[in-house]
Amino acid sequence: MASAIFTTFICRQQRFLSLTRSPVATQLWTRLASTSVQQQPQQQSQNKPTDLKQLKNLKIDYQDDIAIVQFNQENSKVNTLSKAMMDEFVPVFEQLQNDDKVKGIVVMSAKPGSFIAGADINMLESAKNRDELLKISRNGQNVMNQIEQSRKPIVAAIAGSCLGGGFEVALACHYRIAMNDKRTGFGVPEIKLGLLPGAGGTQRLAQRLSLPDALDLVLTGKEVKAKKAKSMGLVDALVEPIGPGLQTAEEKNIDYLRQVAVQKAKELTLRKHTPKQPGLLENIKSKIMSTSYVRNYIFEQAQKKVMSQTQGLYPAPLKILDVLKQTLESGSKVGYNAEAEGFADLGSTTESKALISLFHGRNECKKNKYGKPEREVKNIAVIGSGLMGAGIAHVSIDKGYNVLLRDTTTKALSRGYSQISKGYQGYVKRKRLTNAEYDRTLANLNCQTTPEGLEKCDMVIEAVFEDLKLKQKVLAEIEQRIPEHCIFASNTSALPIHEIAANSRRPEKVIGMHYFSPVDKMELLEIVRAKKTSEDTVRSAVSVGLKQGKVVIVVGDGPGFYTTRLLMFAGSEVFRLLQEGATPKDIDKATKKFGFPVGSATLFDEVGVDVAAHIARDMHTTFGDRLADKSMPDLLQDLVSNNLLGRKSGQGLYIYQAGVKGGNREINPKFTELIKNYSLEPKEEITMENIQWRTGLRFLNEAARCLEEKIITSPTDGDIGAVFGLGFPPMKGGPFRFMDTYGVSKVVDLMNNYRSKYGDRFAPTQLLVDMAKENKKFYS
Repeated sequence: MASAIFTTFICRQQRFLSLTRSPVATQLWTRLASTSVQQQPQQQSQNKPTDLKQLKNLKIDYQDDIAIVQFNQENSKVNTLSKAMMDEFVPVFEQLQNDDKVKGIVVMSAKPGSFIAGADINMLESAKNRDELLKISRNGQNVMNQIEQSRKPIVAAIAGSCLGGGFEVALACHYRIAMNDKRTGFGVPEIKLGLLPGAGGTQRLAQRLSLPDALDLVLTGKEVKAKKAKSMGLVDALVEPIGPGLQTAEEKNIDYLRQVAVQKAKELTLRKHTPKQPGLLENIKSKIMSTSYVRNYIFEQAQKKVMSQTQGLYPAPLKILDVLKQTLESGSKVGYNAEAEGFADLGSTTESKALISLFHGRNECKKNKYGKPEREVKNIAVIGSGLMGAGIAHVSIDKGYNVLLRDTTTKALSRGYSQISKGYQGYVKRKRLTNAEYDRTLANLNCQTTPEGLEKCDMVIEAVFEDLKLKQKVLAEIEQRIPEHCIFASNTSALPIHEIAANSRRPEKVIGMHYFSPVDKMELLEIVRAKKTSEDTVRSAVSVGLKQGKVVIVVGDGPGFYTTRLLMFAGSEVFRLLQEGATPKDIDKATKKFGFPVGSATLFDEVGVDVAAHIARDMHTTFGDRLADKSMPDLLQDLVSNNLLGRKSGQGLYIYQAGVKGGNREINPKFTELIKNYSLEPKEEITMENIQWRTGLRFLNEAARCLEEKIITSPTDGDIGAVFGLGFPPMKGGPFRFMDTYGVSKVVDLMNNYRSKYGDRFAPTQLLVDMAKENKKFYS
C-alpha cells in the first residue's frame, strides 16, 4: 500500500514535455537550407591583451600552430558559462584570432565528464530587471557569432555533458568531435527552468535539424547521447574510448580526443571548410517546406500538444514556438532578436523563478547535509518483493550494493525478479546498458524465501503491506537475525515510525524510508526519523538514498509524515466538495487546470479507494475534525464495502472500460447514487476557482503547519517534497514558494474568508498569521 500513496502519475510531470511528431510533418520537412539563415554582424571587442599566465578559468596550450583552449572553471566540479569564465574567454579568443602564429583553435574541457554544463544560473538570477536579461542574451549571441564567423577553424572536442550554453558554444564551432561514451550528452534543458536557449541556440538548431527534431529537442529539454547526436547531424565525428595504458583510461581518452581534434583543426586550416550541399531530394523537400501551409500545420500540431500537456501554464514552450515560427517566416535576423526578447520575457516570469528555485532545491537535496555514517552500507536486504520491494531492489543493485530480496513464496519472488529484469532489459534495448553490464548488475541480486544471509546485512528495508501489526511482526523476526549495527528501515507511507518500533530492542536503529511509486522513476525519498532514531542511523539512510540516485528530504515522525499528510488534508476537501454536489469531472478539470498532473478525483481511483480509506481512518483518529468530519472516512469505507475500489476493481468514482481514456470515462452511477447518502448543502456556488482554492488552501495550510511543528526543517524541503512526491505544480515552485509569490497575507485573508463560511478547518496556522502581520516571506 505504501507503494501507491498518491504518486502513481507524478512521473508524467517529471518527464516534462514530450512532443509527438507528426508523420506527415516529418516526411515533408527537411533541414533548412543554409542560405536561409543570415548571420548577425560581428562586433569587435575592445578588451586589452590578457596575460595568459594569470587565467583562473581557462588553460591555454599549443601544439604546433594549433591553440588548445581548455575550460577549467575555478573551484567547481563542472564548467559553466559564468561571468568569470566569459570575462576570460572573450579577450583570450580575440588574442588568438589576432595571433598570426595560431592557425586554428581547439576548445575542450580540462574537467573529466563535463565539457560545459550550461550557463551560470546565479548569473541569471543576479539580473535586476528585464533589460539586464536582454543584455545577457545579446552578449551571448555576440560571442557565439564571433566563434562562428572566425576566420580560423575552431574545433570543439567534447567529452562529458554538453548542455545549454555549452551546447550553444559547440554549435557555433566549425567542427564537433565527441567521445562516444555514456557521460557525453547534448541538450538544451533551458525549458526546465522556464527559459529558452538565449545565445543563438534556437537559430542554430533550426539550421541543422528538421523542424520536428528541433522542436523535440528544445521543447523537451532532453539529452541525446553522442551516437544519436552524430546521426542527427549535431556532431561531425565520434571518437571511441580506448583502454588504459601508462595513464588512466580517462586521461588516455582525453589525450586521444585532443590529438584527433588537433589533427582535424590542421586539416581545416589547409582547406576551406564548406557545409555539405543538400541533395536533390532535400531540395525538393525544402521547396515543399517553403509553403506556409506545411509550416503552419507543424506548428499547429506542436501547439496542440503543448497545450494538452501543460494546460497553457508554462510560458516557455509557447514562446519557443513563436520564436521558431518567426525565424522560419522572416529569417534569422528577426529570429535572433525574437530569441533575445523571448529570453528576457521568460526570465522575468514567476514561472521561471519558481522552476529555478526548484532547481536549486533539488541540487541541495541531492547533497549529503548530514555527514558520513560510522559504517558504510554494503549489503542490503529488502523484505517483500511486491511493486515497491522490487522497485527498491531495482535502484540498489546497479549502485554497488549486494541485495537480498526476500519474500514468503517463490511465486512472489518470481514476480519481483521479473519486474526488475524487465526494467533492466529495457535499458539494454535503449542502449543504456550492454548485455555484459546487464549480467553484472543482475548478479548483485539474490532472491530467496529463507532468512539465510540476514546476518551479513548492514541495512534491511521492509516493504510489506501497510499494516502496523504486520510491520511490527517483521521487525521482531528480523531483529533476531541481523547484526547489532544493522539498520531497519520501513517503507511506510503513513504509519508512525515510533509505533512500528514500539517493541524494538534497539529503536535507535529503526527509521522510515518512504519511497514513491514507481521507485525507478520517482526521484523523491522521504526519510522519517523518530525521536529515538540515532543521528548515525539518519546519516546511513541518507547516504543510501543519495547513492540510489534519490532526492532526499528528512522529516519528523507522525501520522502521514509530510507528503501523505498534505494529500489527505487536500483530499478531504475533495470529498467534501463531492458531498456538496461537485462531480468528479468538476474536481479533475479544476485541479488539472491549477497544474496537477492528474485530477484529484481520478487520483483516488488510480491509487485505490481502499488505500485512502485505510489512511483516512487512521489519520482521523489523530487529527479529528481538523482533517474532516466523520462522514469522510465513513464515505470512503462505504465505497470500499460496495467494491468501488477504483481502477483495480473496474469501478470507483468512474467506470473503467478497455479503450476508454481520460475525459471520456463515465462517472460511475453507483458512486453518484451512494454519495447522496452523504450529501451536504453547498454554502456558495461551486466554481472552478472555488474548487482550486478550497483544495489548495488546505494543502498550503498543512504544509505551513508541518514547518511550524518541525515535521519539515525548511521551506526548501517542503517544496521539494510537494513537487517531487505529490506533483504540486512545478511552475508554482512548491507550496512555500507559491505563498511567497502570491503573498502570505493574501493567503491568510483567503483562509479567514473560507473559515467564516466553512468552519475552523480553514483556520490559518499561527505561523502564517504571524508572517502575515510582519509581512515576512519563507524565502529571503
